[in-house]
Parts: sequence; C-alpha cells; structure tokens
Amino acid sequence: MGLKDKLHKLKLKYKDKKMAPAFNAIHTFLYLPNETTHSGSHVRGADDLKRTMNTVIMALLPCLIFGMFNAGYQHHLAAGEIEAVTNGFFSSEFWTLDNLIVGLWKVLPLVIISYGVGLGVEFLFAVIKKHEVEEGYLVTGMLVPLIVPIDTPLWMLAIAVIFGVVIGKEVFGGTGMNILNPALTIRAFLFFAYPTWMSGDKVWVHGAVERANEIAGGAQLDAISGETVLGALAQGKELTYSVSDMFLGFIPGSVGETSSILILLGALFLIFTKIGSWRIMLSSVIGALVMGLIFNGVVSANWIDEGSKFYSLMSTEFWHHLIIGGFAFGVVFMATDPVTASQTNKGKWIYGFLIGFISILIRVFNPAYPEGVMLAILLMNVFAPTIDHYVIQGNIKKRMKRLKLKTA
Repeated sequence: MGLKDKLHKLKLKYKDKKMAPAFNAIHTFLYLPNETTHSGSHVRGADDLKRTMNTVIMALLPCLIFGMFNAGYQHHLAAGEIEAVTNGFFSSEFWTLDNLIVGLWKVLPLVIISYGVGLGVEFLFAVIKKHEVEEGYLVTGMLVPLIVPIDTPLWMLAIAVIFGVVIGKEVFGGTGMNILNPALTIRAFLFFAYPTWMSGDKVWVHGAVERANEIAGGAQLDAISGETVLGALAQGKELTYSVSDMFLGFIPGSVGETSSILILLGALFLIFTKIGSWRIMLSSVIGALVMGLIFNGVVSANWIDEGSKFYSLMSTEFWHHLIIGGFAFGVVFMATDPVTASQTNKGKWIYGFLIGFISILIRVFNPAYPEGVMLAILLMNVFAPTIDHYVIQGNIKKRMKRLKLKTA
C-alpha cells in the first residue's frame, strides 16, 4: 500500500473528527483527491482552484527571485560597496552570491511568516467553522512579501496578515466570498497602522533604517538613502534612474514590484493560460496613459508652474508611469483577481480603466503617498459589483427593446 492510499485511509478514518478540514487540506495539497462523482451529468475541465493558484505562483516566482538579488544589490550599492550595473540582466555586479545571500536573509523570512501565519489562521477558521481549507491563500501568501518594503519587521507583518485574512476574507465566508483583495488589505493595514515603516526614503533598502538610527545616536557612519523613483519625484527631485534601469528593475522598491519586464512576462503567461484578464490589464494601462497625458497637457499649457509640489509628477512622461512604482505589479497580479474584479466583459473594461485613471490621479495629488495603485484597486473592488449590475441591466434593456421591435 502506497503513501497516498495510507493517507486516504486515514482521511476516511478521521473524516468526522474536529481536525478533519486541516488534515484534508494537507492530503489534497499533496495528492489529487480519490473521490469521484457517481451521479448526474457534469462538465469536467482540466483546471481547478489548485492549478489556478499554482499557475499564478509560477508567474510570480521570477519576480521573487529577481527581488532577492535586487535586495542585496540595492543594499551593497547604497553602502558604496559595489558599482552600479552597466550590462542590464547580464551584469556581473548584480547576479552575485553576496546579493543573493542578503536577499535570502531578508525575503525568505517574509515569505515564511506570510504563509505560516496566514495558513494558520485559515486552518483555524476551517476547524472552527467546519469547512474545507481552500487554496486561495497560496497566491495571497506569495503576494504579501512581494508588495512590502524589504525591512518590514516580522511581528508587524504577522499582525497585518492576521488582520487581512480575518477582516478581508474570512468574515465574508472565505475564498471566493471576499469583496476586497486580501493581499492589498494587508498592505493597506500596514500603511495606515505603521506609516513610517511603509513610506519615506529609508525603508526600501536593507540596512538604511538601522544606519539612520545609529547616526541619530551619534555613531559616525554614512547614511544609506534608498528612496524610490516615485518618492523622489513627489519631493520635486529630478529623475536619476535611466528608463532601462526602471524597466529592468534595478531600482529601490518593494521586493517584487521593480522589474517591469518580468511583470510583463508574467502578464503574458497569465493571459496565455487564461488565468488573468487581458481586458483588465489593457484597460488599466489605457486609463493610466490617459491620466498621464492629461497631466502632461496641463504642464504644457502652463496651467501649473515649476514651483508647484505637483509639478515633477505631472511633468513626468505619461508612459513612464507604467514602469515606476507598483503600478504594473498591481495591475497584473491584483487587479485581475477573479474574485474581487468585475465579472462581465464590458465591466472589466470599465473596472480596469478606472483603476489606471485613479492610480495616476492619486499618485500625483497625494505627495505623502505617491503610490496610488493599491488604493485605486481597493476602491474599485468595492464598486466592481455595482459596475457589473449596471452592465447587466443595460444588456437586459437592450434585449427588451429588440424584443419589442420584433413583436411590434
């Protein structure tokens, strides 16, 4: 008797026990369930929730691996220990063991805490409410470490994960019932509960906070400044990174959001596998470009002077907004969440366009928080059902008119 058969026998033995949901989750994660349907007609597909979640994780893995190297690279670069990359992805200064060690040391604990605490909460709710553990948190657990600053304290992340899973998901009934993206709920909690750890020019590069504290205490050390592109522009500073650096990802930022090219490859993979909606992605890009063009037009028409605190972000090339900050990552991996996004095709166009439009609007007019994609997606999560409602009602009215014309 193989291990799979032994686990199945144990599953049947303890199926009525209190811990059955937790045991079933482990069993189905390792093996395909043995149960089959014996009655009725059914439409069967090759995909299921587990395969869907695993596909998204595969799309996220390149961002995670690059983020580990970039964490070490930004740390050593800011400390003056290495030179800036010159050959892009083929640069010997980037793909080094030293960079990877720093990345592993800082990123892996974030991943472990995210999965450990999040799955612990899900297992607890499954046991208490006596329902199966869904695989939805497999993606959320990977997204969370990729959208937070590298030096986020682990205890802080644990509290935020508990809040996000309970308030953003379980209170609505679990996977498939939530109205807000759980990963963004966690990120929003961190931002509003611990704002000094989620913004500024010291939280995006490993070691910057500690060195700043040592300097404040009288130690004679050089400070590490690791402000993001958006942070610099929000303060009226000139852009110091090249377009290629921003596109490839050799800039400070959250762990997984910096490399636009890897995010683009992930988007193509999700579209090819029919997991992510190309309508939402494309319409979000269109919305961002439209808002960026409007701001460029305002600056060109001299409706705002160079001394304004909004000038730098307004005058930024409209298409640059797509490759700086977390816009690309949010649009590809979180705006397309099938649970919280619009479900109708026309609704997806409206939903995505408003996310892109509002993201750039918040980015420009909120210097304290120039990254607006998180708030834009959460806002549109709330309005997604309303958008679908009016789209459906509009289709019903059109059909009724056609029916009246035929019967007239």
